[in-house]
Amino acid sequence: MQQKIKVAILFGGKSAEHDVSLQSAQNIINAINRKKYQPVLIKIDKQGKWLLGESNAKTTDAKSFHDQVALLPNSKGRLINLDHPDKKQKIDVVFLILHGPNGEDGTVQGLLRLAEVPFVGADVLGSAVGMDKDVMKRLLRDAGIPIAKFVVLRDFEKIDFESISKKVGLPCFVKPANLGSSVGINKVKNKQEFMMAVKEAFQYDQKILVEENIKGREIECAVLGNDQMKASAPGEIIVQSDFYSYQAKYIDAAGAVLQIPAKLNQKVVQQIQKMAIQTCEVLACSGLARVDFFLQADGKLLVNEINTLPGFTAISMYPKLWEASGIAYPELIDQLIHLAIKRFK
Repeated sequence: MQQKIKVAILFGGKSAEHDVSLQSAQNIINAINRKKYQPVLIKIDKQGKWLLGESNAKTTDAKSFHDQVALLPNSKGRLINLDHPDKKQKIDVVFLILHGPNGEDGTVQGLLRLAEVPFVGADVLGSAVGMDKDVMKRLLRDAGIPIAKFVVLRDFEKIDFESISKKVGLPCFVKPANLGSSVGINKVKNKQEFMMAVKEAFQYDQKILVEENIKGREIECAVLGNDQMKASAPGEIIVQSDFYSYQAKYIDAAGAVLQIPAKLNQKVVQQIQKMAIQTCEVLACSGLARVDFFLQADGKLLVNEINTLPGFTAISMYPKLWEASGIAYPELIDQLIHLAIKRFK
């Protein structure tokens, strides 16, 4: 009988997207093929401790996660149990489902590299540049991939609203440079709203972006693969509110309608798929990614951003796009695990 692959599902984290990660991880735990894989649940709490969970634990049940564990350099998957050193545990691959800083930004990826353990998702460089919207957008711009106008602000700089609004126009968006799930993002129409939004965004990051408001359809495309990437059928987010906020994404069931696949002609679909793969290549990404676009009325396509560890919640676009493209949820998990092991080898 073939031995099951021990898959550490690593979730939670210290970022503001902790709760989204819990939702994503629970879906993966529910869907993973238990005939092939043995899930090992590791929850990173909001203080940064790695806690080993019971095999059938719910991600939201704090009582089911007890022993503190760690990975050491060159450990090759051997978990060190800090509370019970005599307990032995080994993992074969890590399914990262962390969102935001200290998880999606290359930090944990670097640790797993040092520990010599395969992991799902982009490597250190791709994760780092994919998280930092400033660096991401400059790399895309330099590669000739169209993006929206943006201005970068740092917390030690003097902020000139008049100068910034002339560059990007009004209304505009203010957002932290290193965060996702629409946390800390505000659409502003005047100076008062702008200054309040800047103050909020700086609560999450020392660097923030001010971006022009693009009128257009919000299109998303999922990418899968290492060297030979493939792109899914695109989907459209039809927002029912002013913009695709955290509330619309995760709380309000009526906040947005997902049109999967998007109603687009084949030429536009191919253009989106091609640009999604190009974006991943420019940003040194592998494994999986979701690339978000704006499609303007004149047919112009702009890349909004890349998400190197997209959500896997019940309403998340990444798994839904692949399901519409012929890859069911359990098969998608299977492919991601094998891509991680293949890249490591």
